[in-house]
Amino acid sequence: MQPPPPNASPLVDDSSDAESRLLEAEERLRDAIEELQRRQRRAAECSGAGGRLPRLHPPCHHSPDESCAANAIGNLCQSFLLSYGVRVGIGILLRAFKLAKGQSYSSLLDLKQLVSEKDLIVREEACRVGLLFGGFTGSYHALRCLFRKLRKKETPLNVVLSGSIAGLSILALDDSNRRRTLALYLLARVAQCAYNSAKSKNKFHFWGSHWRHGDSLLFSLACAQVMYAFIMRPESLPKSYQDFIQKTGPVAKPIYKAVRDNCRGFPLDIPALSSYLSKVGKSDLVKLEEFPSVVPCSLVHPQTNSCLVHNAKATSATFRKTFPLYFSLTFVPFVVLHLQKFMDAPARTLWLAVKGAVRSTSFLSAFVGLFQAVICLHRKVASKDHKLVYWIAGGIAALSVLIEKKSRRSELALYVLPRAGDSLWYILINRHLLPDVKNAEVVLFCACMGGVMYYLENEPDTMAPFLRGLIRRFLASRISNPGPPSGRSTSYNYLQTLDAMKKPKVMENRDGEAPAPQKYNLESIQGL
Repeated sequence: MQPPPPNASPLVDDSSDAESRLLEAEERLRDAIEELQRRQRRAAECSGAGGRLPRLHPPCHHSPDESCAANAIGNLCQSFLLSYGVRVGIGILLRAFKLAKGQSYSSLLDLKQLVSEKDLIVREEACRVGLLFGGFTGSYHALRCLFRKLRKKETPLNVVLSGSIAGLSILALDDSNRRRTLALYLLARVAQCAYNSAKSKNKFHFWGSHWRHGDSLLFSLACAQVMYAFIMRPESLPKSYQDFIQKTGPVAKPIYKAVRDNCRGFPLDIPALSSYLSKVGKSDLVKLEEFPSVVPCSLVHPQTNSCLVHNAKATSATFRKTFPLYFSLTFVPFVVLHLQKFMDAPARTLWLAVKGAVRSTSFLSAFVGLFQAVICLHRKVASKDHKLVYWIAGGIAALSVLIEKKSRRSELALYVLPRAGDSLWYILINRHLLPDVKNAEVVLFCACMGGVMYYLENEPDTMAPFLRGLIRRFLASRISNPGPPSGRSTSYNYLQTLDAMKKPKVMENRDGEAPAPQKYNLESIQGL
């Protein structure tokens, strides 16, 4: 027998033996698990063929300690309270800004003025919003469990059916215009997911989709349609949206009507215009014509003769009016949905909310200023008005979106796009180019919710991070970690993990052969 080499170490031999034994144990465990899976499949086949063994359905995603009904009710209540709290919180903060604007700072501490039902009318709307989100969440979880048990398997069809049927919660909103807006918004989101999915698989992509400012271009086109509709076809926009644009802009409502009548070749409403000019004290300074070639700047902004001064005042006034709204929409949802983060760093959260609100308000203020500037410039260089001018003005004003963060531009584009689609939908129906189907927005919403839930569970990377995080938050994060795929148990996932691991080379025994693995006791594994 030869003596061991001088540099040999017993620790190296022990390490090699331990590694070899670990690999042997891994191989034996793999074989035993595969045998267990084969037995389970045979048992399932026997039960499907009329055998006595019960056929198991995939496990539900909720905790095994609670029933499916308790899980659904718990999610319903949690989502209802979240959405209700967000809506009421925004209403209270806007009411506080209104009281502070009137320099009634002491009233901020008076709960009767701050949250009284007389001044804070959000109860019904908040309840409807809560029923929308809570009803969808609870019914979605209940339907997922039901389809697992009825179909004995977990497939993408279960997700689509559950999301589509749960979408009937949209009936909690009694306003068909709001339902249609939500349905078109989801349609844009589903189209975004489908496009991202096809693009990631190299199946389809639009020309120019790689452009850095493609989202800004989409926002520009959508805003062009919205502003055209506001000037020429205001009835095609929801009443709340009309009121928001009207209050944000610096031009009075009678002037918009005069511009619309002038572009259509109708006579101007001279009595209404005279009444408006008398209210602003300019009735003797503006000459009114029944059929002017273009509504002059002196009538668009009679308070000042300078277009530059008018646009500057419009921009600053818009900032003052919309800052409280943007601050509320930024601050309240974050506090309600991420209360722990707010408690950990309240000052930082407040600073980020103020910073985001200033940036968003600056974008909207610049939009108003640019739109008015294009209108005034057209009147300086042209002698006749045309309705296409307002479409172009909306597109140019939308370039102010470049002030916003890059991540926010696509969100804004997909927010405005449904409004543009809603307006176009109304115009086509009004011209009898599309049939007017009752409750079509409910059917569209249900179909889109099925698509959204499919992409959320099966291809979450195709969905915008904002929407993905929002839906998962309201669904109590119970589908953010989906269970094993259809027909696959935990043992299957374990085998997949073993295959994915990078295995070291098996140590050879003294005869130069790999050690033969031995079988584990199958009954001992079944008892684990």
